[in-house]
Amino acid sequence: MIPALNHLVDLVEERLGTEPDVPALAAALGTTEYHLRRMFSSLAGMPLSEYVRRRRMTVAASDVVRGGDDLLSVAVRYGYGSTEAFGRAFRAVHGAAPRDVRRDGGPLRTQPQLRFRLTVEGSTPMDTRFADRPAFRLIGHATRVPLIHEGVNPHIQEHVAALPREAHLRLKALGDTDPAGLLQVCDDLAPDNAEGSELTYLHGVAVSAATPAPDDLDAIEVPAGTWAVFRSSGAFPDALQTTWAATASEWFPSNPWRLRPGPSIVAVLERAADFSTATSELWLPVEPA
Repeated sequence: MIPALNHLVDLVEERLGTEPDVPALAAALGTTEYHLRRMFSSLAGMPLSEYVRRRRMTVAASDVVRGGDDLLSVAVRYGYGSTEAFGRAFRAVHGAAPRDVRRDGGPLRTQPQLRFRLTVEGSTPMDTRFADRPAFRLIGHATRVPLIHEGVNPHIQEHVAALPREAHLRLKALGDTDPAGLLQVCDDLAPDNAEGSELTYLHGVAVSAATPAPDDLDAIEVPAGTWAVFRSSGAFPDALQTTWAATASEWFPSNPWRLRPGPSIVAVLERAADFSTATSELWLPVEPA
């Protein structure tokens, strides 16, 4: 995975004026666009699209400051059809318009070229198992929420708190397959996994494919496949989020598996009465790399 990500960075650098052909690169490297984008975002801390924009504007700033070409020529060189579109992207990165930077020499914010390296520290023990599951169905109460990488997501918290106690008891009674118990399900995540992007959050349970979903509940169909299951214990949700981050930074780069499209599922096995601590399992859909 690390060489694949560095190939992607090189491709971006070679073609700053065009969009990188991520699907073709992923196919050539024996992986998938979905996995490549998810790993890039998780390890770089920004979506690929944001990195491309920052690098374009970093290099374009040199052309703007030198003043050899008019701004429209610079805009076209870096993939923009007008000075207005170029100016918006330039201002978003540098905080100043191209004309002002050309006149004043700044301010400029530089995005260095990324280089991925695997550092093995063993700082996060990964208690992992694999589960081959037939097709099943997730049923419950769903809503759209923004992605938040750290801390409690208040939008999810509000959604769950609004459900009456009877709704939780009903869901528990409906669940009939693994992952067992009340589940926290995230689906429809953007491949870049950008913070603030919207996802579908479902508070529900897993049922077999033959179990019909009640009309008043939302349902997510899950195809058959392999799941990597990561157990975490400690402060909640901090321990879970640390484990989630470590899957990208440590586990996937070190193991011959990759993510496949599908929901991520959290099953809480044990928890304190105030939910300050918990033991949970993170289920991620995977396939051989």
